[in-house]
Amino acid sequence: MALTLNLVGAGHVGRVLGRLFAAHGVFALQDVVTRSQASAAAAIAFIEAGHACVDMAALRPAQVWLLAVNDDQIAQACAALAAVHDLQGAVVFHCSGARASGELEAARARGARVASVHPIRSFADPEAVARDFGGTWCGVEGDPEALALLAPGFEAIGARTVAIDAGAKTVYHAAAVFASNYLVTVLDAALRAYVAAGVPEAVARELVRPLASETMANVLRLGAPAALSGPVARGDHATVARQAAALSAWDVPTGELYRALVPLTADVARRKHAS
Repeated sequence: MALTLNLVGAGHVGRVLGRLFAAHGVFALQDVVTRSQASAAAAIAFIEAGHACVDMAALRPAQVWLLAVNDDQIAQACAALAAVHDLQGAVVFHCSGARASGELEAARARGARVASVHPIRSFADPEAVARDFGGTWCGVEGDPEALALLAPGFEAIGARTVAIDAGAKTVYHAAAVFASNYLVTVLDAALRAYVAAGVPEAVARELVRPLASETMANVLRLGAPAALSGPVARGDHATVARQAAALSAWDVPTGELYRALVPLTADVARRKHAS
């Protein structure tokens, strides 16, 4: 018999994991509670399993609890759960990349084992993620007993797990911001600079495409130092200074971004030449 699972909160992440756990027989999805019974019912329709509950107290006892709420609501939701349920021997976990398992201290105080399992991918399209979840990496940390149960469960739905330092959770999450959000910002700066030089935007995207895609491929294949090229890597300080000045004359924030990246890029260059 699969262990019972209750779902507190059912946004995109909760719905996807609920569907995958139920479809693969990892956990038996039992009850779902969200901000409204209507949203809980919608989650159950997506998951194709479970029972909608009106509030936390209406949830039946379960062996595993997933708190799939917003990051800033995890501790509050956990405290509310611990106030109305006996959690002795249960596993309680969340999927936040920014918050550590320590947010679940209220459940631990009630006898639960707690953990965080963070799938490292975008959940903007739940249907697509549920379909293509296989191979997804998940950063895990928490109580060993909780991870001993959860890691095999996630592996059963196709995930790969990597242990992370709970004390460095914010830095860990910032890594994803660099790899995704700030990458967009840097590429936007490149596109705007091309347009400022008279290149039509559509053509600018085509100019950026091989540079960005080949650089990305090289970083992932060879590592950042080996992939680095350009004036900083060559030690061409005069070109770097001219570019910084020209960018600041055109757009001050973009010039500041360029200057901020020079020291970090120079460090990568040092590692490149030291290898």
